[in-house]
Amino acid sequence: MHRTMPDQNTELTLSEEAAAAAASLAENSATEMPAPESDQIAGQVASEAPPVPRAEYDQLKAERDQLLDRLARLQAEFENARKRAERDKIANRDYAAVSVVEKFLPVLDHFEMALKSTGTADQLRSGVELIVKQMEDVLRQLHVTAIPTLGAEFDPRHHEALGSVERPDLPDQHVAEEIRRGYKLRDKLLRPALVRVASNPKQTSE
Repeated sequence: MHRTMPDQNTELTLSEEAAAAAASLAENSATEMPAPESDQIAGQVASEAPPVPRAEYDQLKAERDQLLDRLARLQAEFENARKRAERDKIANRDYAAVSVVEKFLPVLDHFEMALKSTGTADQLRSGVELIVKQMEDVLRQLHVTAIPTLGAEFDPRHHEALGSVERPDLPDQHVAEEIRRGYKLRDKLLRPALVRVASNPKQTSE
C-alpha cells in the first residue's frame, strides 16, 4: 500500500500556526493577570514580618506614656509661671501707684481746705500758692521737673511754639511767654512747654 508523504510546505505552515497560537495565549494571560501593585507587595512583606515581642511592646508603651506625662507637666508649669508673672506685674504696678498717690493725698487735703476757707481773695490766693509749691515738692521727689522757658532759647525738643511776638528786649528765637508749663521725668519728656517765641526786628534785619 502506498502512503502519501506530507508536503514540507504544509509542515512549515502548521509550525507557524502553532507558534502564533502560543504567542496569543501568552498575551491573553498577561492581560487577564495584572502584576501585583506596590501596596500589595508592601502589605505582603509587612504580614510576613516577625511580630514584636510583648516585653518590647510594653517597654515602648511605658516610655511613650512617660513622655506624654512629662509634656503635660511642663505645659502646666509654664502656664503657672505665666500667671504668676502676670500677678507680679499687676502687684508691682499697684505698688508704684500707691507710692505716688500717697504723696499727693496731702496736696488734695489742702485743696479741700482752701475750698472751705472763708477768707479774702488774697488769703485764698496765698493758700493756693502754698499748695502749688507743695505739689512741686512732690513732683521733685518723683524726679519730675519743669522745663525752663522764659528767656531760654527756643528748643523744638522741649518747646512747642504757639506763635511769635515782637520783643526788641529779648534775643531773637528765645521764649517770650509761657502758655503751659512742660515737664520731664529725669531725661524723658513728659510733655513739651507751650510758648510764644520772641521776634527781635533788630536782629532779624541784620
